[in-house]
Amino acid sequence: MAFETKEELLEKYMSMDKPCCPDCDTQMTLWEVPPINFSDGLGWGTPYLFVCFNDECKAYQQGWDHLQDSMEYQASYRCYKEPGTDNFEYMPVFSPVGAKGQMLDDAELIAREQRKEAMKKAFSILTDYYITKDWDEILKMLLDPNIPPKARLKAAEMVAELADVEAIEPLLNHKFPTPVLIERVEKTIEQLHERHFTRECPHCAEIIKKRATFCKHCQQDVPKG
Repeated sequence: MAFETKEELLEKYMSMDKPCCPDCDTQMTLWEVPPINFSDGLGWGTPYLFVCFNDECKAYQQGWDHLQDSMEYQASYRCYKEPGTDNFEYMPVFSPVGAKGQMLDDAELIAREQRKEAMKKAFSILTDYYITKDWDEILKMLLDPNIPPKARLKAAEMVAELADVEAIEPLLNHKFPTPVLIERVEKTIEQLHERHFTRECPHCAEIIKKRATFCKHCQQDVPKG
């Protein structure tokens, strides 16, 4: 039995016709389920739902009074429907903005699709450069803030495998945005030194051979590596 990834499910649900709320006939919005469990601890069972976010919906309007009278707390209902099913159900919300943080409106869906395409394109380009062993172009992608983060991580791995020691200096002088990428680049620098039997001079930080005892850059004696 083949299991669909979250990304595959999103792509499938995006192509579906959005259902309309049975209480107000408003087109429902695709909603990303938050990563928390409910009641039995099993969660929703799906990463996405269609939800009615119309604040004028009859069920939502009447829910405030109903739950105040019956349960004595401020809450209401929003109608939802699991993609691919016929049943409409209701989930509690505890403020007018409740659950709206996970709304996937058209702009968000377009942005996600653009990020996905950018990722595919970046990995395709990296693959071509890797085949031709063009580490200089791979390094440029690693340093480019417009390249998707996952692709930059992959580029760092490729640089470690393919690049010459000339790649170390730009890596040291570049400011990377995330701890994960910083850690990966530090490992890349270590791997480059290991591959080329080099190290930094303790006096001037220029790159010297690991076995060197004298730095040709600053003319200082250096301890054996």
